[in-house]
Amino acid sequence: MNDSTMTVRVARRNIEAEGVVSFELASLDGRELPAFDAGSHIDVYLPAGHVRQYSLCSAPHDRSRYQIAVLREPQSRGGSAGMHDVIREGDELRVSTPRNHFALAAGPAKHLLLAGGIGLTPLLCMAQHLDRSGGDFEMHYCARSRSRAAFLERLANASWAGRVQYHFDDEDEHQRLRLDALLEDADANTHLYVCGPQGFMNAVLDAARANGWPENRLHYEFFAAPAVDTSSDGAFEVCLARTGKTVSIPADRSVTQALADVGVDVPVSCEQGICGTCVTRVLEGEPEHRDLFLSPEEQARNDQFMPCCSRSKSRRLVLDL
Repeated sequence: MNDSTMTVRVARRNIEAEGVVSFELASLDGRELPAFDAGSHIDVYLPAGHVRQYSLCSAPHDRSRYQIAVLREPQSRGGSAGMHDVIREGDELRVSTPRNHFALAAGPAKHLLLAGGIGLTPLLCMAQHLDRSGGDFEMHYCARSRSRAAFLERLANASWAGRVQYHFDDEDEHQRLRLDALLEDADANTHLYVCGPQGFMNAVLDAARANGWPENRLHYEFFAAPAVDTSSDGAFEVCLARTGKTVSIPADRSVTQALADVGVDVPVSCEQGICGTCVTRVLEGEPEHRDLFLSPEEQARNDQFMPCCSRSKSRRLVLDL
């Protein structure tokens, strides 16, 4: 085990909503866990060999535990099903230390938090931090129904309960989220944070961009990458600038897989282009971006890419490796 991982104990397991279970993780010796900022996530190493990322939804000032919440996915690839069916109170789990790719904007700002379903988890952490630090924020929580919305009691009992508005698909039309009305009235000091299913996030981000929001005020975190048609994928070459070594990337292998085959290890975690662990500098060539981590502006610069999922439009990529 390296110094970026640790073993924790499942101190509590609780059903939070239909299909949603939370887990409270504590250190084995009762000591405080490593500090984290609002928006952070951890990697959870499951017994079956899967590694999954889960946002921390506990308050950052409380280091006695980490809390995560897991939605059972109908098409689970082993992660959510493993957490729901296998992990019990008292079990030990290996997890990473927290990382943050979804941080709150620095400086004076208003924070608009838009949560879709299980996407509430990092935004719940943000709201707790902002309330404690005196930040200006409001939250909108969207879900299919109240029965599928996690942490409703916790939200209702929070000192900042008056800052939360709820939007449920199966309830009256008047309480539906009106994106354009919400986003067109925001001032230039407002930052938007969105997390949830991809369709929800795309709708929010598209509406924000249509209403003139610049990319530097849009903050988001995806949970899963959409399926990509790989039938037209071709081979290309990657040149490692630091050694001059050239590696052929077959059509059916990712860059990280092909590099690992020849003994070049690039750190990876999600392997879907979501978490940002494997971001790599591109020195020459044009990547074919397939990630959900880089913003459209960052992708357009073509000076970095995610080798776990992205490929190349050019015959050759030169990487800073």
